[in-house]
Amino acid sequence: MNVMNRTIFTGDNLPIMRGMDSESIDLIYLDPPFNSNRTYSAPIGSEAAGAAFKDSWTLSDVDEAWHGEVADKEPAMYHIIDAAGLSHGAGMKSYLIMMAVRLLEMKRLLKPTGSIYLHCDPTASHYLKTLMDCVFGRENYRNEIVWQRNDGRGKGSQHNARAWGVNTDTILFYVKSNVAELRPYRDLTTDEIEDKFPRKDENGRRYYTGIPIFRSKSMGDRPNLCFEWRGFINPHPSGWRLSRARLEEEYQKGNVVIRADGKLERRKYLDDYEGAPMDNCWTDIPRLTDGKERTGYPTQKPLTLLERIIKASTNPGAMVFDPFCGCATTLVAAEKLGRQWIGIDLSEMAVRLVWARIRRELQEFMAVDMFDFIHRTDIPQRSGTFPHYRTHKHTLYGKQEGVCNGCKTFFPFRNMTVDHVIPRKHGGMDSIENLQLLCQACNSTKGTGTHEQLIVALQEQGIR
Repeated sequence: MNVMNRTIFTGDNLPIMRGMDSESIDLIYLDPPFNSNRTYSAPIGSEAAGAAFKDSWTLSDVDEAWHGEVADKEPAMYHIIDAAGLSHGAGMKSYLIMMAVRLLEMKRLLKPTGSIYLHCDPTASHYLKTLMDCVFGRENYRNEIVWQRNDGRGKGSQHNARAWGVNTDTILFYVKSNVAELRPYRDLTTDEIEDKFPRKDENGRRYYTGIPIFRSKSMGDRPNLCFEWRGFINPHPSGWRLSRARLEEEYQKGNVVIRADGKLERRKYLDDYEGAPMDNCWTDIPRLTDGKERTGYPTQKPLTLLERIIKASTNPGAMVFDPFCGCATTLVAAEKLGRQWIGIDLSEMAVRLVWARIRRELQEFMAVDMFDFIHRTDIPQRSGTFPHYRTHKHTLYGKQEGVCNGCKTFFPFRNMTVDHVIPRKHGGMDSIENLQLLCQACNSTKGTGTHEQLIVALQEQGIR
């Protein structure tokens, strides 16, 4: 990985992601703009005062290179985006183009074992779902998680209602491949622990009993499970529930006990309990209200929401990435849970907020005075060789606005050729700074010469 742990970038996340090494991220969580056609800003006097963003989109917000890249590389995806434009308007089309080029980079960044959670709302969730099916593959779709962010009541109005109250967000959960792991459990509350694990052993460990150790008669005869173990014999031909080896293993762990009255007891300890199984409807995490966690940042999400996602899809030490990190909730949750993290945001406010929040919220977990992070405003360079130079054609076409860098004439995309400003034989590299687009005639005129030699040749022909 060519980016260090605890790094925050300030800038556009697309070129920054393009500079990050492939298959280096374990988990991506993103809470991008929703195309809500609103402008968000933090209130004056709050910790995040000055943070604001406009969540409305027009085609003028979209780089021509993004448009061309999606149309050329992902024709199925482009048809989906085009259909969204017809049904919802140009604003949705431009928003989805912006998201598409970024999701393609996120797929490249994820490890084969990686997962991605995209947080959105009903404004664009159905369009984003089809987009992610194209990028990650419909076979790698896992869940549409519904998060109820408040108490479920509508706001109420003096006017007649025209729709049901909207109190939920959607989180689209995909994996990179089938080898991704998931632990869909939540921790029990104190009351739930006392109810489910009512007993304590001599060491104070909580457990419950009542787990069958013998198979019932209705389960049928199993001669291979009929044996004598530590003086005990199964009472009927259906046998034990465990093999002899497993029975001894559980006994050594303390999960099968010979009580003082000579009877067998099978125990389930709280220490070995993964948690309460969860479904895709999350109603137990309330939205943020005024309190220690609240920064005033627009669209801030609760820390417990990110903790649940990170614990379910990563192990300690994993790399967590948030390309729209905002007030840094993902980064704080990752630090608290012993994960590595990288964040990107357009505003430098994220840099100030992550430091302030870690000092305030994590001081009981770590020596915050020793904490430090890296703030970068540059674009990282991938390890190893440059991508093939022709992969920059779409970006160059947008940068040059379709105009040949030789004769300065506009040409369609297909009539352009990627060329080195300084030829490789003269020490030129495949970096985008050393690349240009030429029309076929100028490319032929230039040959293996330099750009300066091409300009001289064009001037002699009266073209420049």
